[in-house]
Amino acid sequence: MVKTFTTHSEEETAAVGRELAATLSAGDALLLYGDLGAGKTAFVRGLAEGLGVHRDEVSSPTFTLIQEYRGGRLPLFHVDLYRIDDPRELDELGLDEIAVDGVLAIEWAEKLTGDARRTPSRYKDAVAVAIHHGDGDTRNLTIQSPDYPIIKSPESRSL
Repeated sequence: MVKTFTTHSEEETAAVGRELAATLSAGDALLLYGDLGAGKTAFVRGLAEGLGVHRDEVSSPTFTLIQEYRGGRLPLFHVDLYRIDDPRELDELGLDEIAVDGVLAIEWAEKLTGDARRTPSRYKDAVAVAIHHGDGDTRNLTIQSPDYPIIKSPESRSL
């Protein structure tokens, strides 16, 4: 199932993440794709809020690689692979183990490709979220999910 959204602000991008969070269960993974500044972290802020974590707690884990947020209905593990260059570093992160009891959101998921052990097919049931820059603050989001119901467009809800 594929759903596309056009958002016009960081808040609208977060609202899409908030809406998607309602459909997630323990063990679910999201693979986030997009250039620097596309809005991946804004999306994860909304995701966290939808899981019951205060959005202000969420920051890009670029330097720490993994941020863990608890206190909501499910733990959220926010991973940023931007600085990963060596495939062995991926193995050291233990992504499979941390995804068991919470939701795993992986920014720069394209870094998972290559070696068959790290190919996205390993996450065949993952939700893929691609975020692309539009004009100004506009973002185009494409969410591809094998099993989740189509979420509502942010335009159909009051933000």
